[in-house]
Amino acid sequence: MDHFQYRNGILHAESVPLAQIAAQAGTPFYCYSTATLQRHYRVLADALKGTQHRICYAIKANSNLAVIRTLAALGAGADIVSEGELRRAIAAGIKPENIVFSGVGKSRAEMAYALSVGVGQFNIESDAELVALDDVARGWGVVAPIAIRINPDIDAHSHDKISTGRKHDKFGILWPAARATYRAAAAMAGIRVVGVAIHIGSQITESSPFDQAFKFIAEVVETLRADKHDIRRLDLGGGLGVPYLGDEKTLSPADYARIVLRETASLNCELTFEPGRMLVANAGILVTRVLYEKDAGGVRTVIVDAAMNDLMRPALYEARHAIVPVREDKSGGPKIADVVGPVCESGDRFLKDWPLPPLAPGDLLAIRTAGAYGSAMSSTYNMRPLLPEVMVRGADFAIVRPRQTYESLLSGEGLPPWLA
Repeated sequence: MDHFQYRNGILHAESVPLAQIAAQAGTPFYCYSTATLQRHYRVLADALKGTQHRICYAIKANSNLAVIRTLAALGAGADIVSEGELRRAIAAGIKPENIVFSGVGKSRAEMAYALSVGVGQFNIESDAELVALDDVARGWGVVAPIAIRINPDIDAHSHDKISTGRKHDKFGILWPAARATYRAAAAMAGIRVVGVAIHIGSQITESSPFDQAFKFIAEVVETLRADKHDIRRLDLGGGLGVPYLGDEKTLSPADYARIVLRETASLNCELTFEPGRMLVANAGILVTRVLYEKDAGGVRTVIVDAAMNDLMRPALYEARHAIVPVREDKSGGPKIADVVGPVCESGDRFLKDWPLPPLAPGDLLAIRTAGAYGSAMSSTYNMRPLLPEVMVRGADFAIVRPRQTYESLLSGEGLPPWLA
Protein backbone atom coordinates (compact mmCIF):
# COMPACT_ATOMS: atom_id res chain seq x y z
CA MET A 1 0.00 0.00 0.00
CA ASP A 2 1.12 3.55 -0.69
CA HIS A 3 -0.34 7.01 -0.16
CA PHE A 4 -0.51 8.15 -3.79
CA GLN A 5 -4.23 7.96 -4.51
CA TYR A 6 -6.83 9.66 -6.69
CA ARG A 7 -9.16 12.18 -5.04
CA ASN A 8 -11.92 13.66 -7.16
CA GLY A 9 -10.08 12.46 -10.25
CA ILE A 10 -6.70 14.02 -9.34
CA LEU A 11 -3.70 12.02 -8.11
CA HIS A 12 -2.56 13.17 -4.68
CA ALA A 13 0.53 12.55 -2.56
CA GLU A 14 -1.21 12.05 0.79
CA SER A 15 -3.39 15.19 0.93
CA VAL A 16 -1.48 17.27 -1.64
CA PRO A 17 -2.52 17.39 -5.34
CA LEU A 18 0.51 16.56 -7.46
CA ALA A 19 -0.34 19.41 -9.82
CA GLN A 20 0.13 21.83 -6.92
CA ILE A 21 3.65 20.51 -6.33
CA ALA A 22 4.42 20.65 -10.05
CA ALA A 23 3.40 24.31 -10.16
CA GLN A 24 6.01 25.12 -7.49
CA ALA A 25 8.80 22.63 -8.19
CA GLY A 26 8.51 22.34 -11.96
CA THR A 27 8.81 19.03 -13.76
CA PRO A 28 10.17 16.47 -13.63
CA PHE A 29 10.49 15.92 -9.87
CA TYR A 30 10.65 13.11 -7.31
CA CYS A 31 8.01 13.03 -4.60
CA TYR A 32 8.19 11.01 -1.37
CA SER A 33 5.37 10.17 1.04
CA THR A 34 6.16 10.29 4.76
CA ALA A 35 3.13 8.15 5.60
CA THR A 36 4.26 5.40 3.22
CA LEU A 37 7.80 5.38 4.60
CA GLN A 38 6.44 5.11 8.12
CA ARG A 39 3.97 2.39 7.23
CA HIS A 40 6.54 0.19 5.46
CA TYR A 41 8.99 0.47 8.35
CA ARG A 42 6.33 -0.39 10.93
CA VAL A 43 5.03 -3.36 8.91
CA LEU A 44 8.52 -4.84 8.86
CA ALA A 45 9.25 -4.02 12.50
CA ASP A 46 5.93 -5.53 13.60
CA ALA A 47 6.62 -8.70 11.61
CA LEU A 48 9.96 -9.08 13.40
CA LYS A 49 8.53 -8.70 16.90
CA GLY A 50 9.70 -11.51 19.12
CA THR A 51 13.25 -11.35 17.78
CA GLN A 52 16.22 -9.40 19.09
CA HIS A 53 16.80 -7.29 16.01
CA ARG A 54 17.83 -3.98 14.50
CA ILE A 55 16.77 -2.57 11.14
CA CYS A 56 19.57 -0.80 9.30
CA TYR A 57 18.19 1.04 6.28
CA ALA A 58 20.28 0.48 3.14
CA ILE A 59 21.04 4.09 2.21
CA LYS A 60 22.11 3.23 -1.33
CA ALA A 61 18.41 2.81 -2.21
CA ASN A 62 17.62 6.47 -1.54
CA SER A 63 20.11 8.78 0.13
CA ASN A 64 17.90 11.86 0.52
CA LEU A 65 18.46 13.32 3.99
CA ALA A 66 14.74 13.76 4.64
CA VAL A 67 14.09 10.11 3.79
CA ILE A 68 16.90 8.93 6.08
CA ARG A 69 15.78 11.25 8.91
CA THR A 70 12.19 9.99 8.63
CA LEU A 71 13.35 6.39 9.03
CA ALA A 72 15.87 7.28 11.75
CA ALA A 73 13.05 8.83 13.79
CA LEU A 74 11.35 5.43 13.74
CA GLY A 75 14.46 3.74 15.11
CA ALA A 76 16.32 2.73 11.97
CA GLY A 77 20.07 2.38 11.84
CA ALA A 78 21.90 2.40 8.51
CA ASP A 79 23.65 0.06 6.13
CA ILE A 80 26.25 2.04 4.19
CA VAL A 81 28.79 1.25 1.47
CA SER A 82 30.91 4.42 1.31
CA GLU A 83 32.24 7.25 3.43
CA GLY A 84 29.80 9.59 1.73
CA GLU A 85 26.85 7.45 2.81
CA LEU A 86 28.32 7.25 6.31
CA ARG A 87 28.50 11.04 6.50
CA ARG A 88 24.92 11.29 5.24
CA ALA A 89 23.67 8.81 7.82
CA ILE A 90 25.30 10.76 10.64
CA ALA A 91 24.02 14.08 9.25
CA ALA A 92 20.51 12.60 9.24
CA GLY A 93 20.77 11.72 12.92
CA ILE A 94 21.79 8.05 12.95
CA LYS A 95 24.28 7.16 15.65
CA PRO A 96 27.51 5.57 14.35
CA GLU A 97 27.11 2.55 16.61
CA ASN A 98 23.89 1.75 14.71
CA ILE A 99 25.65 1.74 11.34
CA VAL A 100 26.91 -1.29 9.41
CA PHE A 101 29.66 -0.64 6.85
CA SER A 102 29.22 -3.07 3.94
CA GLY A 103 30.78 -3.26 0.48
CA VAL A 104 33.68 -5.05 -1.19
CA GLY A 105 35.93 -2.06 -1.79
CA LYS A 106 36.33 -0.02 1.38
CA SER A 107 39.47 2.10 1.08
CA ARG A 108 41.88 2.57 3.97
CA ALA A 109 40.82 6.21 4.19
CA GLU A 110 37.18 5.15 4.48
CA MET A 111 38.09 2.59 7.13
CA ALA A 112 39.97 5.22 9.11
CA TYR A 113 37.06 7.64 9.04
CA ALA A 114 34.60 4.93 10.04
CA LEU A 115 36.83 3.90 12.95
CA SER A 116 37.23 7.51 14.04
CA VAL A 117 33.47 7.98 14.40
CA GLY A 118 32.85 4.55 15.95
CA VAL A 119 30.91 2.57 13.36
CA GLY A 120 29.16 -0.39 14.96
CA GLN A 121 30.11 -3.13 12.51
CA PHE A 122 32.25 -3.72 9.43
CA ASN A 123 31.11 -6.47 7.07
CA ILE A 124 34.29 -8.03 5.67
CA GLU A 125 34.20 -9.41 2.14
CA SER A 126 37.77 -10.60 1.45
CA ASP A 127 40.92 -11.74 3.23
CA ALA A 128 42.80 -8.73 1.84
CA GLU A 129 40.19 -6.35 3.25
CA LEU A 130 40.49 -8.00 6.66
CA VAL A 131 44.27 -7.50 6.68
CA ALA A 132 43.86 -3.84 5.68
CA LEU A 133 41.25 -3.14 8.38
CA ASP A 134 43.42 -4.78 11.05
CA ASP A 135 46.36 -2.60 10.00
CA VAL A 136 44.30 0.61 10.00
CA ALA A 137 42.65 -0.21 13.34
CA ARG A 138 45.99 -0.92 15.05
CA GLY A 139 47.31 2.33 13.65
CA TRP A 140 44.43 4.14 15.35
CA GLY A 141 44.83 2.15 18.54
CA VAL A 142 41.30 0.76 18.34
CA VAL A 143 39.61 -2.57 17.70
CA ALA A 144 37.22 -2.96 14.75
CA PRO A 145 34.06 -5.05 15.32
CA ILE A 146 33.48 -7.28 12.29
CA ALA A 147 31.18 -9.81 10.72
CA ILE A 148 32.43 -11.77 7.75
CA ARG A 149 30.07 -11.91 4.79
CA ILE A 150 29.64 -15.48 3.62
CA ASN A 151 28.90 -16.18 -0.04
CA PRO A 152 26.58 -19.23 0.04
CA ASP A 153 26.46 -19.81 -3.75
CA ILE A 154 22.67 -19.46 -3.78
CA ASP A 155 20.75 -18.02 -6.73
CA ALA A 156 18.18 -15.44 -5.60
CA HIS A 157 16.22 -15.83 -8.90
CA SER A 158 16.19 -12.08 -9.45
CA HIS A 159 17.89 -9.96 -12.12
CA ASP A 160 21.47 -10.99 -12.89
CA LYS A 161 22.79 -7.51 -12.07
CA ILE A 162 21.30 -7.49 -8.55
CA SER A 163 22.08 -11.07 -7.50
CA THR A 164 24.92 -11.13 -4.97
CA GLY A 165 25.07 -14.62 -3.43
CA ARG A 166 26.39 -16.82 -6.26
CA LYS A 167 29.98 -18.01 -6.30
CA HIS A 168 30.83 -15.97 -9.41
CA ASP A 169 29.43 -12.75 -7.88
CA LYS A 170 31.96 -10.34 -6.40
CA PHE A 171 30.50 -10.39 -2.89
CA GLY A 172 31.56 -12.22 0.25
CA ILE A 173 33.85 -15.15 0.98
CA LEU A 174 32.92 -18.68 -0.04
CA TRP A 175 32.26 -21.33 2.56
CA PRO A 176 34.10 -23.34 3.88
CA ALA A 177 37.14 -21.19 2.95
CA ALA A 178 35.77 -18.53 5.29
CA ARG A 179 36.61 -20.74 8.30
CA ALA A 180 40.27 -19.90 7.70
CA THR A 181 39.37 -16.20 7.47
CA TYR A 182 37.70 -16.42 10.89
CA ARG A 183 40.79 -18.13 12.33
CA ALA A 184 42.97 -15.34 10.96
CA ALA A 185 40.63 -12.65 12.29
CA ALA A 186 40.63 -14.15 15.78
CA ALA A 187 44.41 -13.75 15.93
CA MET A 188 44.46 -10.08 14.87
CA ALA A 189 44.99 -7.40 17.51
CA GLY A 190 42.92 -4.82 15.62
CA ILE A 191 39.90 -7.05 15.01
CA ARG A 192 37.03 -8.31 17.17
CA VAL A 193 34.82 -10.95 15.58
CA VAL A 194 31.18 -10.37 16.52
CA GLY A 195 29.11 -12.03 13.83
CA VAL A 196 28.32 -13.53 10.48
CA ALA A 197 26.72 -11.75 7.49
CA ILE A 198 24.89 -12.93 4.40
CA HIS A 199 23.11 -11.09 1.58
CA ILE A 200 22.02 -12.96 -1.55
CA GLY A 201 20.55 -10.17 -3.66
CA SER A 202 17.74 -7.72 -4.24
CA GLN A 203 14.13 -7.78 -5.50
CA ILE A 204 13.59 -11.34 -4.24
CA THR A 205 9.93 -12.25 -4.65
CA GLU A 206 9.79 -15.90 -3.55
CA SER A 207 10.58 -17.73 -0.33
CA SER A 208 12.94 -20.49 -1.48
CA PRO A 209 16.14 -18.38 -1.77
CA PHE A 210 15.64 -17.08 1.78
CA ASP A 211 14.82 -20.60 3.00
CA GLN A 212 18.08 -21.91 1.58
CA ALA A 213 20.20 -18.96 2.67
CA PHE A 214 19.01 -18.76 6.27
CA LYS A 215 19.15 -22.53 6.82
CA PHE A 216 22.69 -22.47 5.42
CA ILE A 217 23.87 -19.55 7.54
CA ALA A 218 22.43 -21.09 10.73
CA GLU A 219 24.62 -24.13 10.09
CA VAL A 220 27.59 -21.82 9.51
CA VAL A 221 27.01 -20.16 12.90
CA GLU A 222 26.95 -23.53 14.67
CA THR A 223 30.17 -24.58 12.94
CA LEU A 224 31.92 -21.33 13.84
CA ARG A 225 30.85 -21.63 17.46
CA ALA A 226 32.26 -25.15 17.49
CA ASP A 227 35.47 -23.54 16.22
CA LYS A 228 35.41 -21.39 19.42
CA HIS A 229 34.29 -18.12 17.77
CA ASP A 230 31.92 -16.02 19.88
CA ILE A 231 29.20 -15.37 17.30
CA ARG A 232 26.60 -13.03 18.78
CA ARG A 233 25.26 -11.21 15.71
CA LEU A 234 23.70 -12.53 12.52
CA ASP A 235 23.34 -10.04 9.66
CA LEU A 236 20.73 -11.37 7.24
CA GLY A 237 20.94 -8.51 4.72
CA GLY A 238 17.90 -7.32 2.80
CA GLY A 239 16.41 -8.25 -0.55
CA LEU A 240 12.63 -8.28 -0.14
CA GLY A 241 11.04 -7.50 -3.50
CA VAL A 242 8.22 -5.06 -4.23
CA PRO A 243 5.48 -4.97 -6.89
CA TYR A 244 6.33 -2.52 -9.67
CA LEU A 245 3.28 -3.02 -11.89
CA GLY A 246 0.82 -3.77 -9.10
CA ASP A 247 -0.06 -7.37 -9.92
CA GLU A 248 3.21 -9.20 -9.26
CA LYS A 249 3.37 -11.86 -6.57
CA THR A 250 5.79 -10.86 -3.81
CA LEU A 251 6.81 -12.19 -0.40
CA SER A 252 5.20 -10.33 2.50
CA PRO A 253 7.25 -9.12 5.49
CA ALA A 254 5.19 -11.49 7.67
CA ASP A 255 6.09 -14.50 5.49
CA TYR A 256 9.71 -13.37 5.46
CA ALA A 257 9.75 -13.07 9.25
CA ARG A 258 8.36 -16.61 9.61
CA ILE A 259 11.30 -17.94 7.59
CA VAL A 260 13.74 -15.95 9.74
CA LEU A 261 12.24 -17.28 12.97
CA ARG A 262 12.10 -20.85 11.77
CA GLU A 263 15.75 -20.95 10.76
CA THR A 264 17.43 -18.72 13.37
CA ALA A 265 15.37 -18.79 16.60
CA SER A 266 17.59 -21.42 18.23
CA LEU A 267 20.80 -19.43 17.66
CA ASN A 268 20.13 -16.70 20.25
CA CYS A 269 21.74 -14.09 18.00
CA GLU A 270 21.00 -10.41 17.62
CA LEU A 271 19.62 -10.14 14.08
CA THR A 272 20.44 -7.31 11.70
CA PHE A 273 18.32 -6.56 8.65
CA GLU A 274 19.31 -4.23 5.82
CA PRO A 275 16.14 -3.35 3.88
CA GLY A 276 16.30 -0.65 1.23
CA ARG A 277 13.90 -1.10 -1.68
CA MET A 278 11.21 -2.60 0.58
CA LEU A 279 11.07 0.59 2.66
CA VAL A 280 11.33 3.31 0.02
CA ALA A 281 10.35 2.06 -3.44
CA ASN A 282 6.58 2.48 -3.16
CA ALA A 283 7.07 5.62 -1.08
CA GLY A 284 8.32 7.57 -4.10
CA ILE A 285 7.10 8.58 -7.55
CA LEU A 286 8.63 10.48 -10.45
CA VAL A 287 6.28 13.12 -11.87
CA THR A 288 6.86 14.11 -15.46
CA ARG A 289 5.14 16.27 -18.06
CA VAL A 290 4.12 15.29 -21.58
CA LEU A 291 6.08 17.23 -24.18
CA TYR A 292 4.82 15.74 -27.43
CA GLU A 293 3.05 12.76 -28.89
CA LYS A 294 3.68 11.23 -32.30
CA ASP A 295 2.60 8.30 -34.42
CA ALA A 296 5.30 6.49 -36.35
CA GLY A 297 3.95 3.71 -38.54
CA GLY A 298 1.13 2.98 -36.14
CA VAL A 299 3.31 3.16 -33.02
CA ARG A 300 2.04 5.74 -30.55
CA THR A 301 4.96 7.43 -28.79
CA VAL A 302 4.53 9.73 -25.80
CA ILE A 303 7.58 11.94 -25.20
CA VAL A 304 7.99 13.25 -21.64
CA ASP A 305 10.42 15.60 -19.94
CA ALA A 306 11.90 12.95 -17.62
CA ALA A 307 14.65 10.76 -19.04
CA MET A 308 16.88 7.77 -18.45
CA ASN A 309 19.39 9.92 -16.56
CA ASP A 310 16.63 10.69 -14.03
CA LEU A 311 15.47 7.07 -13.63
CA MET A 312 18.05 4.54 -14.80
CA ARG A 313 16.27 1.33 -13.83
CA PRO A 314 14.40 0.72 -17.12
CA ALA A 315 17.55 1.20 -19.20
CA LEU A 316 19.87 -0.60 -16.76
CA TYR A 317 17.72 -3.51 -15.58
CA GLU A 318 14.93 -3.69 -18.17
CA ALA A 319 12.70 -2.69 -15.24
CA ARG A 320 9.03 -1.83 -15.76
CA HIS A 321 7.38 0.85 -13.61
CA ALA A 322 3.64 1.49 -13.85
CA ILE A 323 2.83 4.92 -15.33
CA VAL A 324 -0.47 6.65 -14.59
CA PRO A 325 -1.98 10.02 -15.54
CA VAL A 326 -2.17 12.57 -12.76
CA ARG A 327 -5.67 13.45 -14.00
CA GLU A 328 -7.71 10.26 -13.84
CA ASP A 329 -8.82 8.97 -17.23
CA LYS A 330 -12.53 9.49 -17.91
CA SER A 331 -12.34 8.93 -21.67
CA GLY A 332 -13.52 5.34 -21.56
CA GLY A 333 -10.56 3.58 -23.10
CA PRO A 334 -6.75 3.83 -23.02
CA LYS A 335 -4.61 3.23 -26.08
CA ILE A 336 -1.25 1.48 -26.14
CA ALA A 337 1.81 3.74 -26.19
CA ASP A 338 5.56 3.78 -25.76
CA VAL A 339 6.68 6.30 -23.12
CA VAL A 340 10.08 7.79 -23.88
CA GLY A 341 12.34 10.62 -22.71
CA PRO A 342 14.32 13.28 -24.60
CA VAL A 343 17.83 11.84 -24.09
CA CYS A 344 19.65 10.95 -27.32
CA GLU A 345 19.61 7.17 -26.72
CA SER A 346 17.26 4.47 -27.95
CA GLY A 347 17.44 3.05 -24.43
CA ASP A 348 15.73 6.18 -23.09
CA ARG A 349 12.37 4.46 -22.85
CA PHE A 350 10.37 3.98 -19.66
CA LEU A 351 7.71 1.59 -20.96
CA LYS A 352 6.77 -0.10 -24.19
CA ASP A 353 3.19 -1.00 -25.15
CA TRP A 354 1.64 0.59 -22.06
CA PRO A 355 -2.04 1.64 -21.89
CA LEU A 356 -2.52 5.39 -21.52
CA PRO A 357 -5.50 7.66 -22.19
CA PRO A 358 -5.42 10.42 -24.80
CA LEU A 359 -2.83 12.98 -23.71
CA ALA A 360 -1.94 16.54 -24.63
CA PRO A 361 1.29 18.52 -24.18
CA GLY A 362 1.46 19.72 -20.59
CA ASP A 363 -0.40 16.76 -19.08
CA LEU A 364 1.24 15.20 -16.03
CA LEU A 365 2.16 11.54 -15.62
CA ALA A 366 3.38 9.74 -12.52
CA ILE A 367 5.95 6.94 -12.75
CA ARG A 368 5.19 4.81 -9.73
CA THR A 369 7.44 2.85 -7.34
CA ALA A 370 10.38 5.16 -8.08
CA GLY A 371 11.56 5.80 -4.52
CA ALA A 372 14.35 3.22 -4.66
CA TYR A 373 17.33 3.51 -7.00
CA GLY A 374 15.73 6.48 -8.75
CA SER A 375 17.24 9.75 -7.65
CA ALA A 376 20.13 7.87 -6.00
CA MET A 377 21.33 6.56 -9.38
CA SER A 378 20.57 9.64 -11.45
CA SER A 379 23.16 11.54 -13.46
CA THR A 380 23.61 14.71 -15.47
CA TYR A 381 23.95 12.90 -18.82
CA ASN A 382 23.12 15.17 -21.78
CA MET A 383 23.88 18.10 -19.45
CA ARG A 384 20.54 17.61 -17.70
CA PRO A 385 20.40 19.04 -14.15
CA LEU A 386 19.58 16.74 -11.24
CA LEU A 387 15.91 16.82 -10.30
CA PRO A 388 14.28 18.38 -7.25
CA GLU A 389 13.04 16.05 -4.53
CA VAL A 390 9.88 16.78 -2.57
CA MET A 391 8.75 15.35 0.78
CA VAL A 392 5.06 15.28 1.66
CA ARG A 393 3.52 14.88 5.10
CA GLY A 394 -0.25 15.08 5.21
CA ALA A 395 -1.30 18.40 3.68
CA ASP A 396 2.24 19.83 3.78
CA PHE A 397 5.10 19.51 1.34
CA ALA A 398 8.64 20.82 1.09
CA ILE A 399 11.29 20.82 -1.62
CA VAL A 400 14.06 18.96 0.22
CA ARG A 401 16.52 19.10 -2.66
CA PRO A 402 16.22 21.95 -5.18
CA ARG A 403 16.65 21.46 -8.89
CA GLN A 404 20.30 21.72 -9.89
CA THR A 405 21.10 24.81 -11.94
CA TYR A 406 23.03 24.97 -15.18
CA GLU A 407 25.43 27.37 -13.46
CA SER A 408 26.31 24.78 -10.80
CA LEU A 409 26.74 22.13 -13.50
CA LEU A 410 29.38 24.30 -15.17
CA SER A 411 30.98 25.75 -12.05
CA GLY A 412 32.86 22.60 -11.06
CA GLU A 413 34.98 22.59 -14.21
CA GLY A 414 37.86 24.69 -15.43
CA LEU A 415 40.08 25.08 -18.47
CA PRO A 416 43.83 24.40 -18.65
CA PRO A 417 46.02 27.50 -19.14
CA TRP A 418 46.53 26.80 -22.86
CA LEU A 419 42.77 26.91 -23.51
CA ALA A 420 41.83 29.70 -21.11
